[in-house]
Amino acid sequence: MDAVPRVVGPAVSGGRALHRVSARADTQPGDETLAARMRQMSVGGAGDNGGNGNGAPVGRGAMRGRRQVNVESVRTRPATLNSKRGTSGCVVTLQANYFKLETHTDWCLYQYRVDFAPTEDRQVICKALLRDHRATLGGYIFDGTMMYTSVRLPQDPLELTSIRKSDETPVRITVRLVGDLVQGDAHYLQFFNILMRKCLGHLDLQLVGRHFFDAKAKIVVPAHKLELWPGYVTSIRQHETDILMCSEINHKVMRQETALELLTACAQRDEKMYKKLFAQAVVGCIVLTDYNNETYRVDDVNFDVSPRSTFEIRRKGSVSKISYVDYYLQKYQLKIRDLDQPLLVSLTKARERRAGKSEFVFLVPELCRLTGLTDDMRGNFSLMRDLGEHTRINPPMRIKRLLNFNQRLQKEPAVQDDLKLWNMKLAQKLVEFQGRVLPQEKIVQGRDIKYDAGDQTDWTKELRSNPMLVIPELSNWVVICPNRLQRDAQNFVTTMVRAAQGMRFVIPQPYFFSIPDDRAATYVEALEQVISGKDPQLILCVVTNNRLDRYGSIKKKCCVDRAVPTQVIVAKNLNAKGVMSIATKVAIQVCCKIGGAPWTVEIPLSGLMVVGFDVCHDARNKANSYGALVASLNKAFSRYFSAVAAHTSGEELSNYLTANMAKALHKYREYNGGALPQRIVLYRDGVGEGDIHTVLTHEVENLKSHLNWMYGDQPYKMAFIVVTKRINTRLFLEGRNPPAGTVADDCITMPERYDFYLVSQSVRQGTVTPTSYNVVSDNVGLDPDKLQRLSYKLTHLYFNWSVCIAA
Repeated sequence: MDAVPRVVGPAVSGGRALHRVSARADTQPGDETLAARMRQMSVGGAGDNGGNGNGAPVGRGAMRGRRQVNVESVRTRPATLNSKRGTSGCVVTLQANYFKLETHTDWCLYQYRVDFAPTEDRQVICKALLRDHRATLGGYIFDGTMMYTSVRLPQDPLELTSIRKSDETPVRITVRLVGDLVQGDAHYLQFFNILMRKCLGHLDLQLVGRHFFDAKAKIVVPAHKLELWPGYVTSIRQHETDILMCSEINHKVMRQETALELLTACAQRDEKMYKKLFAQAVVGCIVLTDYNNETYRVDDVNFDVSPRSTFEIRRKGSVSKISYVDYYLQKYQLKIRDLDQPLLVSLTKARERRAGKSEFVFLVPELCRLTGLTDDMRGNFSLMRDLGEHTRINPPMRIKRLLNFNQRLQKEPAVQDDLKLWNMKLAQKLVEFQGRVLPQEKIVQGRDIKYDAGDQTDWTKELRSNPMLVIPELSNWVVICPNRLQRDAQNFVTTMVRAAQGMRFVIPQPYFFSIPDDRAATYVEALEQVISGKDPQLILCVVTNNRLDRYGSIKKKCCVDRAVPTQVIVAKNLNAKGVMSIATKVAIQVCCKIGGAPWTVEIPLSGLMVVGFDVCHDARNKANSYGALVASLNKAFSRYFSAVAAHTSGEELSNYLTANMAKALHKYREYNGGALPQRIVLYRDGVGEGDIHTVLTHEVENLKSHLNWMYGDQPYKMAFIVVTKRINTRLFLEGRNPPAGTVADDCITMPERYDFYLVSQSVRQGTVTPTSYNVVSDNVGLDPDKLQRLSYKLTHLYFNWSVCIAA
């Protein structure tokens, strides 16, 4: 039995607030609609990888007849670039978490779309229904919607009929040819990914969302009522010379409580406000429904419907109503115990609604397990430390687990049967290739003092005892703090003055302004009084905790209403164990905020402007995003211009990027006596796999057009580099983390891209994650080696921390 696509029921709000509707509710169960959406995701298995050779070879949903990402459309490697390999540094032999596909099919494949009527969203049922016709279909691979065969079927479309065993309903199966796939096609590689996911299913792993997890190997963290399910992320792609499978270890955080238990806890906490508390806690969370192993995002809570409510279903051609209680009992043999609980609401996506899906689905809290971590959990040091003991895997253990995973595939007969059927064989060892370790960079401070960044790229000790590069004059500053924290604040300022002295930065005693409480409004009022009466160069605010509303109020007052630099520090850091280190960092930030600079590195290029651009999304309103741009203004990289703009679409984003870039160029010209930069290198973060084509056709082209207008007949050169930090690639050197400065620009990179991986940071725990750099447009006149070295140099210039960062 299947839910009718059109749902007659209450409208559902999309916000976090509680929603009230009438008691009448003809609604749709949660397993019928969103399950289809989950199956419409890429099968490559990579998470938020953003196009780094770690995702599926096509975009999310492409295999379902939706958006397709053609490899040629995102080809960024210039035809004139003979080699993208650098030359600097010492050559080393690296390993990566990839296995080579030693043999693979080289014949034509046929791709078919399979539709079921009535609609069936459960993948296991779809496969069982199709399996009844093995004699007709021959050898095939089926993922629930798309089927691949090596032989063309005799009819197109092919009509088949099966009986669904759960309710004896006849199901009509329609198989339609989508197209032929030859070696090199993006979907040809997609076939390999589908086959590998079938193989993972043979390992007794549980599919949760898009990834497979080993529930039997779960790690229980009883102190925090959490479970960690270890799992595997795989993706098969064409790399430089071989087809490789990227394999990574991941974990799923499962909470040992249902949404109903969370509701009960909220009611026990506050009987009057429990509905609001529950909505605030659950909206935005991802829940897992065990009965179909699907995940859903909770968008709202409806307290006016319950498991007693009914919705329309279609049975053998007729439409009738059924309650949630009866539906789950009949379909899943699940008895819902609490008949008065509200229902969770999950909104479907626009493309699903255009395809005829319902606007929303309803979920029963009792059947929903909470997943992931709340903000409170993330702020719990003890909890995160305990989880980190299991999730931060060091290189030897990671390599061991990857090889064990490979052995499970090699030793499972069903896996080998599937691979042999399609003439596929997976190598048993991680790939090895040549990489390089770049030379250490020289840190430059005041009086032209230079020293190596060090093997661990940490120059904190040297920084404290040498003069800053640019030392500003600070003569008038104010500290605002609650009365009860004034003594601690005074002691901290004394420590900060002492720390700054070693760097030749003179910090005088501030004016202390005491406030009676720590409310946001109190800080805003105090700031207005101080700014009006003292006109300070800088204000340091001591706050009791990390409350975002208070921090936002302080920054809004001093960044939007009144242009005064501010430094905020949490009270617990005033007398923490490493207070001298904290005081040093605060002194450096104060220095930078009033026009100083602590250090730089040697970059022997004149007329260079480096630009960074990133996008973040509004957590409360997903439709809104913010683009932030920062650009260097001088050769020492000690002066910067920054701008932020809100936008709601990709076109707006492109326009704001161009507009803010124009502002940056005007500021550069103003700072450099009327001269524009000769070279521009722009690093763009926040670009996904399917967005590279849009970046090329909109952002890059619009930017070039505006630069042509600004420069006129003057020559200029520009490189546009997409940077991605959240990737699945891991590198190893002799079974350990590679040192900072390690570059991988062969073997695991993409043949159609001008790309490289860079390890720029040194980590003490876990396995280091390299950063992916994809040069999507370039006429800057720097060879690959110089672009790699420039990128590494820039990772030394994060003034909040005297170490190298990821990017």
